[in-house]
Amino acid sequence: MNIFITGATGYIGGSVGRHLAAAGHAIRGLARDAAKSAALRAIGIEPVVGTLDDSALLAAEAARADAVINCASSDHRPAIEALLGALQGSGKILLHTSGSSQVGDAVAGNVLNAQVFDENTPLVVGSEKWARYALDQRILSAPGMRGIVVCNTLIYGHGTGLQPDSVQLPALVAQARESGVMRLVGRGVNRWATVHIEDVCALYRLVLEAPDTSGFYFAENGESSYAEMGEAIARRMGVDRIEHLSEEEAIALWGLNKARYSLGSNSRVKALRARSELGWQPRHASAVEWINNEMKLPQ
Repeated sequence: MNIFITGATGYIGGSVGRHLAAAGHAIRGLARDAAKSAALRAIGIEPVVGTLDDSALLAAEAARADAVINCASSDHRPAIEALLGALQGSGKILLHTSGSSQVGDAVAGNVLNAQVFDENTPLVVGSEKWARYALDQRILSAPGMRGIVVCNTLIYGHGTGLQPDSVQLPALVAQARESGVMRLVGRGVNRWATVHIEDVCALYRLVLEAPDTSGFYFAENGESSYAEMGEAIARRMGVDRIEHLSEEEAIALWGLNKARYSLGSNSRVKALRARSELGWQPRHASAVEWINNEMKLPQ
């Protein structure tokens, strides 16, 4: 299959692209940085230099591909509209990468929310994440093509592309390295569903290769609280002090989106469809265990 991937130099896109290339697919990947072209070729991805704002380029690549995977921004509507315009009526796949922070709540790390979502549960989406939810629905309802949304949870594990680090846990690690203090939003009792990057790659391949797939899939295998993950990181790094930040302090440190929705919210989901319909069998079940045994210590 000829596949075009946006975000090919990123954590998810690079890992997925390399995984699919190893499985025999021909991969072309969008990259903003021409200097990384040789490195992309080395992992089996043919570079296409451009940005999400290059609508004509996106449309041309979508037209020549058998399937398109958006692994860049989950929120860039003009790029998605360009891809949809090229794919409409083709019967081809657009696999869009979304994120489960859209069901995140604003509890500042201090409340464990009992609500657990799955693909059959109406989602509760806050106003700040409504645009992301609406974009997911735009893709799922696009006519004449197969719109697929994979909604990832907290991804951990070392990326196999050009970017080795994910978003959430490395932010805690970097802050602890710089300050000598493990800092959490609030008490850290908020819980997130988690998934290993290798299991994410396996799911993307299943979704692409299975016949007639479409619709919305969560990607999840287990969950942990931020207190559990933060304490594990602190132990692994030899950090003795854990500090609990107010939401205001966390926003000053990490910015609103990361502090409130990536680190301070609950995002609890179950990936039912991938298991029941595709036979997805993730191999990694514990982010805390990965931190304890496999996480690379910062230099």
